[in-house]
Amino acid sequence: MNGLEDSLTLPREQNRERAAQLRGTKTKTLSGLKWRENLLAYAFLAPSLILFAIFFFYPMIKSVYLSLHATDLTGRVTGFVGLDNFDYLIKNDLFFQGLKITVYFALLTVPTGILAALILAAITSGKQRGLTIFQFAFSLPVVLSVGSSSVIWMFLYHPSLGMLNYFLSLLNLSPINWLIDPKRALLSVSLMTVWMNLGFNYIVLSSGLRGIPDEIRESAAIDGAGPVRTFVQILLPLLSPTLFFLAIVSVISSFQSFGQINILTHGGPMNSTNVLVYSIYQEAFENFRFGTGSAQALVLFVIIVILTLVQFKWVEKKVHYQ
Repeated sequence: MNGLEDSLTLPREQNRERAAQLRGTKTKTLSGLKWRENLLAYAFLAPSLILFAIFFFYPMIKSVYLSLHATDLTGRVTGFVGLDNFDYLIKNDLFFQGLKITVYFALLTVPTGILAALILAAITSGKQRGLTIFQFAFSLPVVLSVGSSSVIWMFLYHPSLGMLNYFLSLLNLSPINWLIDPKRALLSVSLMTVWMNLGFNYIVLSSGLRGIPDEIRESAAIDGAGPVRTFVQILLPLLSPTLFFLAIVSVISSFQSFGQINILTHGGPMNSTNVLVYSIYQEAFENFRFGTGSAQALVLFVIIVILTLVQFKWVEKKVHYQ
């Protein structure tokens, strides 16, 4: 009996050893496949990672470095100053004025731009003939650069040759100094910015409306809901993810606005349009104080991150994803 038991036990132990070896081989094979897949993924991501490292990570690290140092007129570091550059910003009234103007500029452009695009998208979301022409016209600003748009509106705002003052003269109204009057300069730049961003906002909102099934509209019409009630109570909540995306992108874009201000007003008149980004440009590339300019850039970065987190924390609660 003992010999029989031994002969039966040996094959069982051998089978267990073979099974363990097979499991070990499979584990090694799976780990090897995962390692190859990860290596292949990083190989495809390498060009993007290199570009991010050159144009994002390195400038950011360089900004942090410069914000802690003083520089000469050529941009070379002359000494470590610690947090003195940030202390200078806290005591500088122009910095807080630029921050205030930036917030005011965002409040003028972001809600107005989204609301205007939403109204136009709602009007042209039907399937009637001829709407394609209006859809093309409302989407047209997206193909123009900031420089081209600014030059166009510079001629429109011209005090004597501009079309806007010409239309005012037809109504027997006195001309307006759109870009010269400190009380109207920021409003004028904001109006141009709303028009410039209208194409992108309109395309995004139109795509969001087209993504809503027609059955929902038909069901609302059968239940007796009018077009306004259908849009406000049914379509608008379904469009909330698109509106949430536009709100985040528009806020970030408004805090980073530079081109139109540089071309139209140069931060004037009387610093009435001197937003934070243009103040950074003046501090670094006109006054050659790269340390304080880098400190302002870092403060702007922190402000944008905080605003984005606040939007995700509070605004996203109003978003309906289903």
